[in-house]
Amino acid sequence: MAKLSPRAPRAPSKVGPAFSFHGRGDLGRETKPLVQGHAAGSPSPNSMLRVLLSAQASSARLSGLLLLPPVQPYCLGPNKWGDRPPGGAPHAGPVQGLQRLLEQARSPGELLRWLGQNPTKVRAHHYPVALRRLGQLLGSQPRPPPVEQATLQDLSQLIIRNCPSFDIHTIHVCLHLAVLLGFPSDGPLVCALEQEQRFRLPPKPPPPLQPVLRGGLRLEAALSCPRFQRHPQHHLIRSLAEARPEELTPHVMVLLAQHLARHRLREPQLLEAIAHFLVAQEAQLNSKVVQKLVLPFGRLNYLPLEEQFMPCLERILAREAGVAPLATVNILMSLCQLRCLPFRALHFVFSPGFISHISGTPHALIVRRYLSLLDTAVELELPGYRGPRLPRRQQVPIFPQPLITDRARCNHKDIVAEGLRQLLGEEKYRQDLTVPPGYCTDFLLCVSSSGAVLPVRTQDPFLPYPPRSCPYTTRDPAQRVVLMLRERWHFCRDGRVLLGSRALRERHLGLMGYQLLPLPFEELESQRGLPQLKSYLRQKLQALGLRWGPEGG
Repeated sequence: MAKLSPRAPRAPSKVGPAFSFHGRGDLGRETKPLVQGHAAGSPSPNSMLRVLLSAQASSARLSGLLLLPPVQPYCLGPNKWGDRPPGGAPHAGPVQGLQRLLEQARSPGELLRWLGQNPTKVRAHHYPVALRRLGQLLGSQPRPPPVEQATLQDLSQLIIRNCPSFDIHTIHVCLHLAVLLGFPSDGPLVCALEQEQRFRLPPKPPPPLQPVLRGGLRLEAALSCPRFQRHPQHHLIRSLAEARPEELTPHVMVLLAQHLARHRLREPQLLEAIAHFLVAQEAQLNSKVVQKLVLPFGRLNYLPLEEQFMPCLERILAREAGVAPLATVNILMSLCQLRCLPFRALHFVFSPGFISHISGTPHALIVRRYLSLLDTAVELELPGYRGPRLPRRQQVPIFPQPLITDRARCNHKDIVAEGLRQLLGEEKYRQDLTVPPGYCTDFLLCVSSSGAVLPVRTQDPFLPYPPRSCPYTTRDPAQRVVLMLRERWHFCRDGRVLLGSRALRERHLGLMGYQLLPLPFEELESQRGLPQLKSYLRQKLQALGLRWGPEGG
């Protein structure tokens, strides 16, 4: 094996007077022309490392170099000598021997001689070893020795000439070290390494083209987004106005209807568009789609201006009633909230055949609950109805417990209950009491004919259902007062219209004979603390003529 021996060092070129350095963190500017022999357009290697020759400017970068772990040949790329780790083994090959010589070099010139005199033994991983050692040499002394311009130029040219044979990891390490050493980003060494890195990396796929969505497609894209609140009403209205008739598919309109119902958006333009679509596409729509289209009308308590809306629904119910029982009952529930129940459809759902048909289905309980509510609506709101009714044995409580939304949300029920307890006493009100035929009340009081609040345990809190035709002839003269909390989410968004289910409950309780005392959320939110709330409740109860305490008996 040929012995590795350094040649005699080159005569140092006089580069000291040619440059002026400033104590800055970036590259200084030359005050004199470059040494002859360099092209005017390309910076010399010495100018690329000017920052390293200033101890103040290069200390931060060189400290980073000193923290880098030693570069191992078997982690920088393949070589024909195998993956034998370097070390002091007696049979270490010439490749490992050259790496040790580079790691022990005492000057930049010696580094270059080891690389230049042994071209057959130099491998790709030797170049990052040489760059790392160069940084250690320049940063290990308070005043680094002057660097020969030819040495730096030759080292750069060696790396540039051989970098096409580097693997991607070796290129990455050399590029990282070159940046730490202060080579400019537009210099030949960094540019060559970056170009080779781009060749090695797989090409990035082009970004997907974003199609220009118009009309119905843009409306569908907006409604399909999980963050519905980012698409306000005016955006939906504009998209709907720009849509062509063929772009408004049932799927798009169902998404729009669900969006309005979910977020309590009582937007007349959008609701009228859904009603017009339902009328125009009547022949192509089945009851399962129609139930989703009419949902926002009942929930938002909005009866459209479209004249054919109700006749269209009656025709669809007559055609589809026996196909999908649950969808049929859902449509009737929406119409019940609008007080527009068609007699013909009621005849069908209250028929023995329909009731026996739904008894064996998985959704039998929910259908019976909805039929019970429809029967209540017929009893209270349709005195002229003479058709079949839901048999008593088939009736179930409509809403046997407080709604989930009221239990989950932070509301005023607890503080109002505490105010009533301190004001009236626990025995004079009932909370969350379900009264026949299945409506849950927030707070219920029993009041005598003189206005005195009576203990609930001494009275029957329920009024008779069905209500008697002449309530004044009953033996029970006591009145039932129901305090109704009207929370913010009981209304349509940005409006004072109660949601359909809330309006239906209050309407039916009033028709059954209960006296309602609404407590709006604006008034409850304005009360600061329990003392103010008690004063507010006292004023509300006294406005109804109620008395309690010593003066009330």
